[in-house]
Amino acid sequence: MALKSPDRNEIKRIAGLNKLELSADELDALERIIPAQLTVLERLDAITAEPRMDSGAHYPDRTVLGRPDQKTDPLNAIVMRCIVKGAPSGKLKGMKIGLKDSVCVAGIPATGGSAVLRGFVPDEDATIVTRMLDAGAEIVAMLNMDDFALSGDGRTSHYGPVRNPHNPNYCSGGSSCGSGAALYYEGIDATIGTDQGGSIRIPASWSGVVGIKPTYGLVPYTGVMSIDPSLDHVGPMARSVDTVAQVLEVIAGKDPLDQRQREVAVEPYRDLLKKSIAGLKIGVVREGFEQPGAEPDVSTAVMRAAAALAKHGAKVSEISIPEHSNAADWIFAIVPEGMAMLAHSKLMGTHHSGAYLPKLGEHFGEGLAARGNDTAITVKLMLILGEYMRERYHGRLYAKAQNLRGRLTMRYDEALKEYDALAMPATPMKAQRIDDNSPYSMITNTAPFDITGHPALSVPCAKSNGLPVGLMLIGRHFQDSTILRLAHAYEQAIDWQKV
Repeated sequence: MALKSPDRNEIKRIAGLNKLELSADELDALERIIPAQLTVLERLDAITAEPRMDSGAHYPDRTVLGRPDQKTDPLNAIVMRCIVKGAPSGKLKGMKIGLKDSVCVAGIPATGGSAVLRGFVPDEDATIVTRMLDAGAEIVAMLNMDDFALSGDGRTSHYGPVRNPHNPNYCSGGSSCGSGAALYYEGIDATIGTDQGGSIRIPASWSGVVGIKPTYGLVPYTGVMSIDPSLDHVGPMARSVDTVAQVLEVIAGKDPLDQRQREVAVEPYRDLLKKSIAGLKIGVVREGFEQPGAEPDVSTAVMRAAAALAKHGAKVSEISIPEHSNAADWIFAIVPEGMAMLAHSKLMGTHHSGAYLPKLGEHFGEGLAARGNDTAITVKLMLILGEYMRERYHGRLYAKAQNLRGRLTMRYDEALKEYDALAMPATPMKAQRIDDNSPYSMITNTAPFDITGHPALSVPCAKSNGLPVGLMLIGRHFQDSTILRLAHAYEQAIDWQKV
């Protein structure tokens, strides 16, 4: 395809955006040079390359069934029903999986919960999709999510809010809202969520399911829509710890196409659930109960859950990590600029040798120009604030937050030298009403572990006033099996709906 050269006025406009003033001679030179450069790029554009991710050709049985009606989807958890059948055998044989609407599946629309990506159909499967299909799973739904995953309550999707399965007048928790709520439907055994500030654990807590944010880099993010690659986590959600461990075992592991990964240590997560928790030391972090908006019944339920683990052999102590109180603040220095920079690269990122998604980039660029006004206020806030901070302060605060991550990580690591796991409420409060705009933040306990990369999960531990409460367990890097064991032991011993 012939590439169009910029005219003289367009060159001046782009120079102005970059605070450059061009002399007449410089303009003349650029008008001569740029067309020659574009001729080289035309040769590159003409190359038909094999996709770097799996094209899905091994599993051609793929059907788009369309959006369900309110009768079959009363919680508004599903964006698209589909059928993508995997291998006839494997660890996930017969398991039906729903995917957050930001996970790419060849031939199945994915919109990131946003009007901007309406009509986008990926050509390739995300790495985790290939792994699940190879293990015998069937993909049955694309699930609702907050607009570009930039909210924590489940209310901002282009398709409308997702309702709480325990009380439809309440939020399900976001941004993986559909991934939590859809687990209460027959025919969906497990789901996939993403987590950059708590977006697996918040809906797990509010909707009363199990969700794990694995150790950073344990599960490849290739083929999943990003917010900031330094925060991106993807993981499984289900009604039981056993199912979560089963899916994690399949999707974890090294992927050369994911620039986020370094060395990856994988464990037999499901087998290790059987191992006794006797002697494991749990540090109950006092500051996790003292966050703004904390509700006494949530604190009581989580303390009771920790005591129940003690009765089953764990050694439980209350500890203090003062830095935890404000640790979530750092996310507000990273996400806006990270998202704004990602938007400049059309959601693909730059300066890495991993997989790129050019079709997604093209669709995002065109969609943002055509339908950007239709995005949620949370998206507009992040893009405008991030661009302002980048222009006004030249990335200083983003860089400072990134540079300080090691210090925060070290504080939790110091506690985890003595304790096998940390415990606190996943969210200090229960789900809020859909029509409630209270100013509290639900990410105060979850976001710090996106920054530090420690594995963290939410497991239901009680129900208060008809709404679930989530116990969050945090472990050492790449020792995800420890928090899964603890959650499994609690789950087997306690019927949380009766606590």
